[in-house]
Amino acid sequence: MKSSRRITLLTVWGILTVFLNAPLAAEVPSDDFDSIRLYTLTNAAGMTVKVTNYGAIITSIVVPDRDGKLADVALGYDRLEDYMNAVDKPYFGAIVGRYGNRIAKGRFSIGDQTYTLAVNNGPNHLHGGVIGFDKVVWDAEPMEGDGWQAIALSYLAKDQEEGYPGNLQVKITYRLTDDNRLAVEYHATTDQATPVNLTQHTYFNLKGEGRGTILDHELLVNAKHFTPVDAGLIPTGELAEVAGTPFDFTTSKPIGRDIKQEHQQLTYGLGYDHNFVLDKAGEPGSLTLAARVHEPQSGRVMEIHTTEPGIQFYCGNFLDGRLRGKSGRAYVHRGGFCLETQHYPDSPNQPAFPSTILQPGDTYASTTIFSFSSK
Repeated sequence: MKSSRRITLLTVWGILTVFLNAPLAAEVPSDDFDSIRLYTLTNAAGMTVKVTNYGAIITSIVVPDRDGKLADVALGYDRLEDYMNAVDKPYFGAIVGRYGNRIAKGRFSIGDQTYTLAVNNGPNHLHGGVIGFDKVVWDAEPMEGDGWQAIALSYLAKDQEEGYPGNLQVKITYRLTDDNRLAVEYHATTDQATPVNLTQHTYFNLKGEGRGTILDHELLVNAKHFTPVDAGLIPTGELAEVAGTPFDFTTSKPIGRDIKQEHQQLTYGLGYDHNFVLDKAGEPGSLTLAARVHEPQSGRVMEIHTTEPGIQFYCGNFLDGRLRGKSGRAYVHRGGFCLETQHYPDSPNQPAFPSTILQPGDTYASTTIFSFSSK
C-alpha cells in the first residue's frame, strides 16, 4: 500500500535575495538559483530528513531519543548563504567529490598521462577541489514507495572540471525508510578513465546539534587497521594495527577517552582525522557493519553499514565556536563527528590501496546505510 505522506518541498528559504548578492554568487550560474530547493523526507516513526539540491546537502536529521523526544542530530544551517560562505568550509552535510578526502600535491597519473588538480588544502587536493560537488546545483527527483521516501539527485561533472578527466554522470539517492534507516546510494559512469571516491560529510551530535561536545559518545569501529598519515594528512601507505594504540575502537569506548594521549598520529590530525580499514565480511560489494555510536544521555544509537572498504573518522578538531547552527548555539571544539565511508585517501597515488579508477563501460556503485535507534 502506497504511503499517504508526501515529500515536502520548500521552493525558497526566505534568503534568495541575500543569496543572489553573496560573494560566491558568481561561482553558480544565475539561472541555477531558481532551481535550488529544500526537500523534507518523513517516515511513519516521525523521523525527518531535509535535503537541498545545492551541494546535495543533508541539512537536518531529526530522530527520537529513548523517551521519544525528537532532536536534530546533524550540524548545519537554516540559511543557504551560510552553506556558501561558512568559515573554514566545514562541508556540513554535503556530498563531496569527484574525490572525497585528499590527493597528494593535487597530482595523479593514469597510464602515461599525468593530471593536475585544483589545490585547496595546503599543497594538496581535498574533497573535489575549489568547486567540488558540495558547491554545485544538482537536478532533483522526489520518489516514494511502500514504506519509503527518497530524493534522487543527478549531476554531470564535465571533462576537466577541477582538473579531472572525463565527463562523469553522477546520481545520489537519499532513501528514508519507516524503520529509521537513511540509505545513501551512489552511482556514476564516465567516458574516460577517472578517479571517483564519493562520500557523505554530515557532522553528527546525537545529543542534538549545538549541545556540547561529542567526546562522551561511545564509538565502535569495525577495523583492526588504519592508514597512518604524514604531517600533511596524506597516507604513508602503511596499514597499521590499531591494537595497543588510541585508534583501537574494536570495542566500544568514549571518543574522548584516549584523544589526549601522546601519539604522533593524534598530533598530525589534531585528534582523530584518519581512515580506518574496515574488516569486511561476505562477498565483495556486500554491506558490512562499519561503525556504531551510542550517546548515553539520550540513548540514541547510530549504526553505519557500507559497501566501502574504509571509513574516515573525524571528530570536529577544527570547530572552534565561530560557527553557529540552526539552534543558534555555537559549534564548539569537537562539537560534532563525521564517519565518512570511502575508499582510502590518495588511492590514485598508492598502488597497494584498492583502486578508485572508474573505466568507461563500468559503473561506480556504492551504498551506505545510517540506521537510528535508541536504548
